[in-house]
This record gives sequence, C-alpha cells and structure tokens, in this order.
Amino acid sequence: MKKEIKLVIYHANEDDPKKCTAKKLQRFGFAKIVTKINMTPRNAILLNPFSEKSISKEDLEVAKKFGMLAIDCSWKKVEDSFKKLCKKNTSRSLPFLVAVNPVNYGKPFEFTTLEAFAAALYILGKIDQAEKILKIYNWAPQFLELNKEPLEDYKKAENSKEIIEIMKQYI
Repeated sequence: MKKEIKLVIYHANEDDPKKCTAKKLQRFGFAKIVTKINMTPRNAILLNPFSEKSISKEDLEVAKKFGMLAIDCSWKKVEDSFKKLCKKNTSRSLPFLVAVNPVNYGKPFEFTTLEAFAAALYILGKIDQAEKILKIYNWAPQFLELNKEPLEDYKKAENSKEIIEIMKQYI
C-alpha cells in the first residue's frame, strides 16, 4: 500500500460544528486537528488561498515528508492565521476549481477543508487518498466528477507555473 500524506488542520472553532468537514475528517481518522498554531507541523505544505504559487507535483516530496496543513477558521480572521503559519510552512494555493459543498455549490475557490485536501491530493497524484476522504459525505465525491477535466490537467503539470497557465484556460 502506498503511504498516505499526513493531513493536519489548524482548527479555530469558529464555524458551525454540524457543517465542519474538518472535524468529520478527524472523526474518520483521515486528519489530525490541532487548536494551537504552535502545534502545527513545520515545513508542511500549507494550503493558502493567498499564496501566489499553486500546489503542483513539484510539492509531492515535501508533502510526503512533512504532510499538508489546512486552516479551518472564519474568513473574517483568515489572513491573521495564514500570516502566522506562513513563517514555518511552504504556502501553496489551489488552482481554479468549483466547490460542490451544499453552502457554496458552484462557486469557484469556496472550498471546505475536505474539498481543499481532496483537490491538493489529486493534483499531487494521490487520487486514491482523495477519493477515500471524499466518501465521508454523500455530496463530496461529486467534487471530483465536476472538476475532473481541470484536475486531470493540473495533475499532468510539472510545476506551479504550468498550473497557472492551465488555470487561465478555465477562468
């Protein structure tokens, strides 16, 4: 069996627990939640919507070694959290994809923690792990179906620059 990428979530307890994909990821054993920034892993790939560099297969070795980190907090406080975590991690954004979660269905870049991890895993070539975590919600596997074409294109890209060029075709 291929080694799965470790998924860690900095969770600020600022959202509706009933809709929290991060907590469900932890309940199913797919991710670890930490509630203090100093408990987050160093050198992990931080999924950061403010990063100018996109995640790409060039990040795979870092992700395998140190894991991936997402932040689950209110959008009102998100910039502060990212500023603190950027100092000790490799920031990467996700390219253009469309959300399928019930709150933001059809909106680009409005992902749940689950969708963000699934997108990143797919782009890194960890498709089995992406599919596995999406099964925790009935609506979630549709994320890969709806975004199949761009995800396949992004997965083939060698680096962030290529992903940005591909993304321009979809916007």
